[in-house]
Amino acid sequence: MSHAVSEVNTPAPSRRSPAPRGTASPWASLAVLSSGLLMTIIDGNIVTVAMPAIQADLGFSAAGLAWVVNAYLIAFGGLLLLVGRLGDLVGRKRMFVTGLGLFTLASVLCGVATDQGVLVAARALQGVGGAMTSAVVLGMLVALFPEPRERARAIAVFSAVGAAGGALGTFLGGALTEALNWHWIFLINLPIGAVALVAAVRVLDNDRGSGLGQGADYPGAALITGALMLTVYTIVTAAEHSTAVTVVLSVGALLLYAAFALRQARAKKPLLRLRLFRSRVLTGANAVQMLMIAGMYGFQYIGALYLQRVLGFGELRTGVAFLPAPIAIGVLMLGLSAKVIGRFGAHRTLLAGLALITSGLALLGRLPADGSYVLDVLPAMLLLGAGFAAAMPAVTGLAMGAAEEEDAGLASGLFNTTQVVGGSLGLAILTTLAASRTESLTGRGADALAATADGYRLAFWVAAGIAAAGLALAAAILRPSRDGQ
Repeated sequence: MSHAVSEVNTPAPSRRSPAPRGTASPWASLAVLSSGLLMTIIDGNIVTVAMPAIQADLGFSAAGLAWVVNAYLIAFGGLLLLVGRLGDLVGRKRMFVTGLGLFTLASVLCGVATDQGVLVAARALQGVGGAMTSAVVLGMLVALFPEPRERARAIAVFSAVGAAGGALGTFLGGALTEALNWHWIFLINLPIGAVALVAAVRVLDNDRGSGLGQGADYPGAALITGALMLTVYTIVTAAEHSTAVTVVLSVGALLLYAAFALRQARAKKPLLRLRLFRSRVLTGANAVQMLMIAGMYGFQYIGALYLQRVLGFGELRTGVAFLPAPIAIGVLMLGLSAKVIGRFGAHRTLLAGLALITSGLALLGRLPADGSYVLDVLPAMLLLGAGFAAAMPAVTGLAMGAAEEEDAGLASGLFNTTQVVGGSLGLAILTTLAASRTESLTGRGADALAATADGYRLAFWVAAGIAAAGLALAAAILRPSRDGQ
């Protein structure tokens, strides 16, 4: 099945009756959904800056410290597809509210943790709650805004909140850790989560879902959850394992995916309808997003390392230095993105955004060891912000508009899953390349600072190549057909 891609698409009519609308404004509901997204996005970034403080306080080894992040990513990325589908079956509001409550509770457990095992377990629980909250949000959003132009505006707002959360997390991580201690990077979620939870219960419309009997394929659920968790685990621990172990783990994940596909093809009530992937728009948009996010993660992570290790910025100063990007993203998304998509179409807007992202990453590929934030980093940061402001709402609208209403939760979970996998894969590749390059140069007697900067330059050039691949794929796969279908 093909779909129009000249604008943000409207899902095909549902085969079941829509849930009755409540009295709340769709924009009030969007505010509640955005608050849940903001909390999970902030949490995903706030931990990075506080890692040294956590390590010093709880005595983590270097390998053990990685699990403060990995435990969250594995649970989050592994469950997104499953809970997205379950949201279609049991009701998306129920899934969102339950996930929000679980995430808030787990945040408190993280904040009061005084033991390594407790913190890692609580982080995994956060991942479960974050997956439940995030997986159904886009499905709820497309139901709230069926009209294409209004949906484009809503997606622009939603995307701006997500972008702001990333930089705000980096800033808050440095500020709270320096002013108080690392425990508060988690405890801050308690008041935010409590307010969001009350608002979600009162504002969001009830939806019954189609019922567990319509798609409760438990063997299939076990297979896809295991496959995704093994995929994320393989990616985030690749640096710790030999090539042979990584290959074995990758083959194991592929076998689980194959078993899941066979199960879904034969099951009477499959968890995931494989026809969903027949849409070139939905499949292509997810693939493009994976490449785009993989490249952008290079900027966020490697860029922070460059500021700290090469330019000598502290934690708080690094957080402040990243603020221009989300400000640019927020201003452009809220003021221009929806209008540009409405005027030129989602496909052209996406291509322009990806071109800007590729240019920004390539510009970072020339960062010198004695660079200047204002002259060398900030211009690239603004290019990346402008590119992301154009590309993210466009690719989101394409992916979600290609799904029927009854599959919106699953499509939302799939879209979020590709973000996690793309980000994790990009981060693993880029950090490994940067470290290998630096080690190779220092081993040959190069200056440590110059070698470190050279490693980061290589990572940025590879990130630019990944973004360029996304641009080429978008141009080839997401091009509108002549008949607009």
